[in-house]
This record gives sequence, C-alpha cells and structure tokens, in this order.
Amino acid sequence: MNKALGLIGISAKAGKIVYGTDSCIEGMKNSKVKLLIVSEEASQKTKKNFRFYAQKYNIKICFFETIENLSKSIGKKNKVVVGILEENLAKEIQKIINGGEVIG
Repeated sequence: MNKALGLIGISAKAGKIVYGTDSCIEGMKNSKVKLLIVSEEASQKTKKNFRFYAQKYNIKICFFETIENLSKSIGKKNKVVVGILEENLAKEIQKIINGGEVIG
C-alpha cells in the first residue's frame, strides 16, 4: 500500500489536496474533491459523516491506512481525512487502494 501513500504525497507536493474536516467538506460542496480518503482509524461518527457527504455530493470515498501514515504522506500531523483534487491522481490512488481495479 506504500505506492498509494506515495501518490498521496505527490498530490500534496503538487498542491492537489485538501485536508481536515472543514476543507474537505467545502471541497466536496464545490465539486473540487475527486476522491476522499479517510483513515481506517477514524471514529465511527467521522466515517459515518464522511460517507454521508460523499454520497450527497457523489464523491468516491476510500477508508485507508492509519492516521499517522496518512498524515506523514502529506507532511502533516494528525490528519484523518484527505481530499484529492486531481482526477487522474484520484483514479490511480483509488485503483491501488482497491487492489488494481477502479470500482465505481
């Protein structure tokens, strides 16, 4: 799964991400977020909230990695949610997380 974290890191360096609850929700409302990545360690409430928003705004969502690894990949601390803003990067990351095939 390190390849997906690498691509998330590349997305961050390219300025093609948003992170944190408020920024990600705002990005979904504005149709900027193409893929939402929520840490598997997020609370059930957080996961439920982001599932709701992802469905409402028709955004693909993945539950992936620890909070620490997800945060490290974007050079931040304690980030539970990351939104990928670039379509091709989002598709590639989702493909890797889902084990090869893009679903949805």
